[in-house]
Amino acid sequence: MPSHSTGKTDIEIAQHAVLKPIKDVAKNLQLEEDDLEYYGKYKAKITYDKINALKTKKDGKLFLVTSINPTPAGEGKSTVTIGLGDALKRLGHKTVIALREPSLGPVMGLKGGATGGGYAQVVPMEDINLHFTGDFHALTAANNAISALLDNHIHQGNFLQIDPRRVVWKRAVDLNDRALRHVVVGLGGPGNGVPREDGFDITVASELMAVLCLAEDLNDLKQRIAKIVVAYNYEKKPVTVGDLGVEGAIALLLKDALKPNLVQTIEHTPAIVHGGPFANIAHGCNSVMATKTALKLADYVVTEAGFGADLGAEKFLDIKARTAGLKPDGVVIVATIRALKMHGGVRKEELAVENTAALQAGLLNLQKHVETIVAFGLPFVVAINRFASDTEAEIAVLKNWCSERDIPVSLTEVWEKGSAGGIDLANKLLEAAKQRNNFRPIYPLESTIEEKIETIVRKVYGGTGVEFSTKALRQMEDFKRFGWGHLPVCIAKTQYSLSDDPKKTGRPVDFAIHVRELVPKLGAGFIVALTGDVLTMPGLPIEPAAYQMDVDENGRAIGLF
Repeated sequence: MPSHSTGKTDIEIAQHAVLKPIKDVAKNLQLEEDDLEYYGKYKAKITYDKINALKTKKDGKLFLVTSINPTPAGEGKSTVTIGLGDALKRLGHKTVIALREPSLGPVMGLKGGATGGGYAQVVPMEDINLHFTGDFHALTAANNAISALLDNHIHQGNFLQIDPRRVVWKRAVDLNDRALRHVVVGLGGPGNGVPREDGFDITVASELMAVLCLAEDLNDLKQRIAKIVVAYNYEKKPVTVGDLGVEGAIALLLKDALKPNLVQTIEHTPAIVHGGPFANIAHGCNSVMATKTALKLADYVVTEAGFGADLGAEKFLDIKARTAGLKPDGVVIVATIRALKMHGGVRKEELAVENTAALQAGLLNLQKHVETIVAFGLPFVVAINRFASDTEAEIAVLKNWCSERDIPVSLTEVWEKGSAGGIDLANKLLEAAKQRNNFRPIYPLESTIEEKIETIVRKVYGGTGVEFSTKALRQMEDFKRFGWGHLPVCIAKTQYSLSDDPKKTGRPVDFAIHVRELVPKLGAGFIVALTGDVLTMPGLPIEPAAYQMDVDENGRAIGLF
């Protein structure tokens, strides 16, 4: 078991962990060496042959970890997910953790990685947070190959009559780079292509990321890629990757990236880390192939969805679970004292100071997320992810609030104590999973796009309605005419508020959501609604995390969290 001493950074803890060869971790799942493709000693991909062979096996139970609206620093949802998985394994259950891969954008920007923290981490932490097995590089190359082939088609005669003013496919890079949001390509004369406006998305916002994460297999991947809308022609009709005839080439670039990655936690619990769409600008869940493979390999699978229940959990339940035929057996709602105090009006600089009054006020945010999970018909437990600054008085306030409402709650200390700090949460979740499960998506697919968005705003965000821009209203009419009205919706929204205004913390009331634009993601199988000021290419902060990073003469990372 890990040491429970404090004072070490996450990377110091990870670098002192003793890892098992990944082949030994895999043996606990009855995976043999021929079932793996190795990426060094501690990372591997699971082969297609093994994934196909597992399809007749019975599924294990699925637990989803979500949270309240976070602070800018994150609230340890991945840490709780990993600690819970370790705790279930410690209790003797065959467990697999299923997580998203980190993006270099937040790793080198502000938020940090996605490998957990303290003694609840997936390892090798520095590999996973940097280049890992190259999945995101493959996605970036595939995304930009579509752009190159599209521009070449226009340059070489434009048989499809693509209107250069109506190209909607953007290039991608997996970094926060605001200077690339709006660019012009094709400058320099006729030999350099047709000049047009373009832009870059961060790779995790690319539709290819969503496609990879929702594809059931290689054939499904290829079919989804073919459906991607890249532009409109001069008659304002959609043009797809399939029209360009290059879906096979793009699928070829992604054939290895589609295979799930197997790693381990500090306590050697198997973890499948695969895919990584953001939840504020995409659907925020790891891959269907990863989750379904994990369910075949384990009795219990613990997965997470990005940011709060208003974003990641809603999209997991309305998009991923519906698409893949999944039914969670229980949900964990992660709450922290510091985030609740921020929702109660405390400034970030004062979160370490005891303030039970602000905590009490901030509990309205937790209440809304509880209501959301109840609306989906799922049993749940609230996990208090303990931080060193939390006082006994503050913890008592939160516990009493839950007790008064018959809400199961667990003080979770996995950052400091590893699996031992998650045993109570694991037991309470196992008990909750015995309750009646009435899971159902929040809206039917037969509803119009407008009705779906309004349902999410009212039932999940607690808003009064939706204000659509003239452009969005026109797009809804176009999408209905194109036959896209049956698709689910993926709302791109700030993670910091239930509203589309990040400054409205707590549980705002009497607000409307402002939809400025709709984006068809036919390959992914949903319509994106862009709200507020949310951007698909983030920018770096004044002092990016990259300023603290370095590498020593032996190749060991320094300053990586």
